Amino acid sequence: PAGIKKTLCICYVVLVLRLMSCSIFFTGYVLLHVACLLCLQVKHGDATLTQHLPEILFPWRSMIVKGDGTVRRVKRDWVIPPINVPENSRGQFPEDLVRIRSDRDKNWMLRYSVTGPGADQPPTGIFIINPISGQLSVTKPLDREHISNFHLRAHAVDLNGNQVENPIDIVINVIDQNDNRPEFTHTVFNGSVPEGSKPGSFVMTVTAVDKDDPKTANGMLRYKILSQNPQSPSSNMFTINNKTGDIITVAAGLDREKVTQYTLIVQATDMEGNPTYGLSNTATTVIRITDVNDNPPEFTTDTFSGDVDENRVNVIVANLTVTDKDQPHTQAWSAVYRIVAGDPTGRFSIPTDPTTNEGLLTVVKPINYEEKRSFMLMVEAQNEVPLARGIHLPRQPTVTVSVRILDVNESPEFSPNPKSIKLEEGLPAGSLLTTFTAQDPDRFMSQNVRYSKMYDPANWLQIDPFNGRISTIAILDRESPYVKNNQYNVTFMATDGDPAANGTGTLQIYLMDINDNAPHVFPPEVEMCEKPGPNAINITASDPDLSTNAGPFAFDLVGRPLDVRRNWTLSHLNGQSGVSGGGTRLLIARRCVCLRLQLRQGKSSTTPPAGRNQNEASTITLAHLCSAVLVLLFVMWMKRRDKERQAKQLLIDPEDDVRDNILKYDEEGGGEEDQDYDLSQLQQPDTLESECMKVGIRRLDERPLHHKHQYPLRSAAPHPGDIGEFIHEGLKAADNDPTAPPYDSLLVFDYEGSSSTAGSLSTLHSSSSCEDQEYDYLGDWGPRFRKLADLFGGGDD
Repeated sequence: PAGIKKTLCICYVVLVLRLMSCSIFFTGYVLLHVACLLCLQVKHGDATLTQHLPEILFPWRSMIVKGDGTVRRVKRDWVIPPINVPENSRGQFPEDLVRIRSDRDKNWMLRYSVTGPGADQPPTGIFIINPISGQLSVTKPLDREHISNFHLRAHAVDLNGNQVENPIDIVINVIDQNDNRPEFTHTVFNGSVPEGSKPGSFVMTVTAVDKDDPKTANGMLRYKILSQNPQSPSSNMFTINNKTGDIITVAAGLDREKVTQYTLIVQATDMEGNPTYGLSNTATTVIRITDVNDNPPEFTTDTFSGDVDENRVNVIVANLTVTDKDQPHTQAWSAVYRIVAGDPTGRFSIPTDPTTNEGLLTVVKPINYEEKRSFMLMVEAQNEVPLARGIHLPRQPTVTVSVRILDVNESPEFSPNPKSIKLEEGLPAGSLLTTFTAQDPDRFMSQNVRYSKMYDPANWLQIDPFNGRISTIAILDRESPYVKNNQYNVTFMATDGDPAANGTGTLQIYLMDINDNAPHVFPPEVEMCEKPGPNAINITASDPDLSTNAGPFAFDLVGRPLDVRRNWTLSHLNGQSGVSGGGTRLLIARRCVCLRLQLRQGKSSTTPPAGRNQNEASTITLAHLCSAVLVLLFVMWMKRRDKERQAKQLLIDPEDDVRDNILKYDEEGGGEEDQDYDLSQLQQPDTLESECMKVGIRRLDERPLHHKHQYPLRSAAPHPGDIGEFIHEGLKAADNDPTAPPYDSLLVFDYEGSSSTAGSLSTLHSSSSCEDQEYDYLGDWGPRFRKLADLFGGGDD
């Protein structure tokens, strides 16, 4: 028992101590070693002595005899089998796993340890080892899904820490337990399959995962379908591969027009589908039945009809309606219409309305009622995609469409349009040119056509409203600005029926030129300077007629008066001469006396050239005269300005008050003491004392040249302090001053004052005043001004 072992241990220790005291050293050492072993074994309990744990020995066994007769141990390399530990153990912890031992522990005291993840590395503390006995234990339950195995290394050292064995590798495998249910990758799986699919057609795959070991039954899953909704046309329309999760069809009869989708409940079970021991989970699968073109479009009626006015285009005649059981707004539902008979010239088209799937019978080419009054069309309807394989129809769906053309009043048509004629210009008014008529295309209507003029820019023509005869009302002139490139255009209008229909036609008149314009002389009037020597001018002529009716021109002098031929001559510069019809133009020539203007400078002079005419000489003479007048006016203005400047003088008397005058200060001083200002001049004249009056001083550089005038003295104001009266008296004195300059003259005010009587601005009291002031009246203005009155009226204290 443990109690007896403790007692024996104590006795051995006491005995050893006594023997050592008696110098029996060797015996004491042996007994002490045995006592320590007993104590350690007692400390770790009876399990160490009683339990038989599997042992792992450090691998060395072979011996080699050396040449000197000594024996050396040689270690062998071997693989230590892994240790299997079940996960989720519920035993008492720490739980012993294995004992690690070295056969050297018979002769030395050894210490054991383990290293690696799970021991001294994260996650630390899962595995521990008894350093004395080498017993390896696990401290808590293991989770294979977290860590499936551990790789540790065992070490053996002596009491001094010296390695006595090479480390050995220990692999601990966590044995899987069925502790996880299967989990589907999605809560709801969505798939699809075309309608009409054959049995065995693939639909979709469902997938579940299990965290348990897939190499064991714990992670081996099996699938099955628990339910199907709706159960039409059969309760088993689908099946599932129990290992892969593939869902396939097992029955025919999938029809989207009857059942659009199916809902399946799928189950996954581990333990290879064992319903007793396996864990299960479920998921929902939605299978949508996709549409295929297994239904052709069908017309809602056998015949359609419509009316349309003649000559109208892009007009809907009739709406063709169909029904289709396929899914709306898909290629299997959308209809395509085609005219198979009744429209050989392609006058109609049938586009599809994408919203209603109707066929819109539309006129795309104008239809003349006089040519064709009705149409009988055969129309066929198909889908955008062909029908699915295996679906056969006895015939393609067709329908008959009857179209009636309505007669309307059409506009009269001129023929030909435009109409061209060629005439000579100069036809007199009332001449018949041509007949321009229009025809009514409405052969089945009795209507009269009336004519009128729409556009005639020169107003040369008129048209008979009943028969379309065109005649002139003015002379046709090719040289008119309304004629372009010898052509004149007039537009006429023809009207018939009720309501009226209008048609227009253009008459193009090509005007041939005749010699109906006399030449024009340029310039029409000239002046020539009468002077010694020859004097000439060039004369040209032009004619608006064409070249055959224009030049060359003949020039000649008139016979009367007789002195024309005596004083003038005419010659041809280009050597051409000849006379052509068209008329005569006169040139007016005047003879005048030329003025000779000489501008002398030193000994040189300039005379106008002999060829300059009288107009040019007159212009130059007038320009020089204007320049001389401007120079004279400028000199007179400068003299007057100097005279006014010399006559300008100070408007006030030096002894008069100058506080209302503008003073010009043209320097900046260093302070009040540097300025010769008399602030007392700013006070009222009536209240100034004699010692406060100052005399104005004129600037020396602006002293007037004439003698000083005595200005009239201003009378004192009737009431002291009346500034208005003071200003009035000053104005009166200025008005009565005979030497004063005009009121709009520039006045110079040059009074600067003698000195400043103002004291330092650092004090509120100023000694510049000529008498004390009363500030008691400020107290009536309010508390703020009352404080100001106390400050200024308080006296020296």
